[in-house]
Amino acid sequence: MKKTSPKEELFDLSKLTVRPLGERTHDLDLSVIRPLQKVPVQLPSIRAVANRIRKARDKKASIVLMMGAHVLRSGVQRYLIDLMEKGYISCLAMNGAGLIHDYELALIGATTESVAHYIADGQFGLWKETGDINEIVSQAAAEDLGMGYAAGRAIEEGSLPHREISVLAAGYRLGIPVTIHVGIGYDIVHEHPNCNGAAYGASSYTDFLKYTHVMERLEGGVVMNFGSSIMGPEVYLKALAMVRNVAQSEGRSIRHFATLVCDLVELPDNFRQEAPRTSPGYYYRPWKTMLVRTVADGGESFYVRAPHADTLPQLWSALQP
Repeated sequence: MKKTSPKEELFDLSKLTVRPLGERTHDLDLSVIRPLQKVPVQLPSIRAVANRIRKARDKKASIVLMMGAHVLRSGVQRYLIDLMEKGYISCLAMNGAGLIHDYELALIGATTESVAHYIADGQFGLWKETGDINEIVSQAAAEDLGMGYAAGRAIEEGSLPHREISVLAAGYRLGIPVTIHVGIGYDIVHEHPNCNGAAYGASSYTDFLKYTHVMERLEGGVVMNFGSSIMGPEVYLKALAMVRNVAQSEGRSIRHFATLVCDLVELPDNFRQEAPRTSPGYYYRPWKTMLVRTVADGGESFYVRAPHADTLPQLWSALQP
């Protein structure tokens, strides 16, 4: 006889107060967006990776760039978009916060709020127009689309006022996957009454499979991680396992590629060796996953400790004629 369990008690979303985005004080606006101009390349590892990116593009191997949302807050959108336009990015992977910043900047030319201020009265994240992202995600799931594609389409075809600085819109225009990898409860849009968790799961999983498809061409390619300590290395690790599994069964290998991690964490000079379990550094996933374990059998790795506002412009500059 089947047992029944009592109905679980859930939070009542209908009680929430969602206010217009125009009432929010924004911490960042379009003044943070940097002009596209060459800068001196002062980081040797950036120049080395740029050389490998050129070779990867020439042989049509994948060039994957993963990033945390703070990269967009650094104002390097024009550099990212130009790299996409020139064929130096095969896939750009972001977390859910990256989607939110990109969408808000395209919509109103501003983004980011003071957590300390708005959490005091519980208004943090509860802004109507930002919640429209949930409608885009629901539509994406209904059409079996990836979240990144659907958001880029909404920004581009919706003629949002500042779509020229949207990496999502650029991906849609150029046919380059911009994939969004979410964790339920991580992002402010998950607070909203119109959030459909199943739609997020479906459309983000579609993006994961898009990302993994690009990773099938990683032999001879490059994977870069700018400031993503959890999402980037974890999505990369699972996708790499999948594509290596298939390659193994087909008599191929995916071993010869380069990884780059750009972050602010201080690593030792011998970062190509894994930290001991007794060290806090062992639990910094980009180190053990991207710089050591996955390149141990034929790959190479690079680490650069510098702000994103320096590393991405230097990478772009190193790739210029």
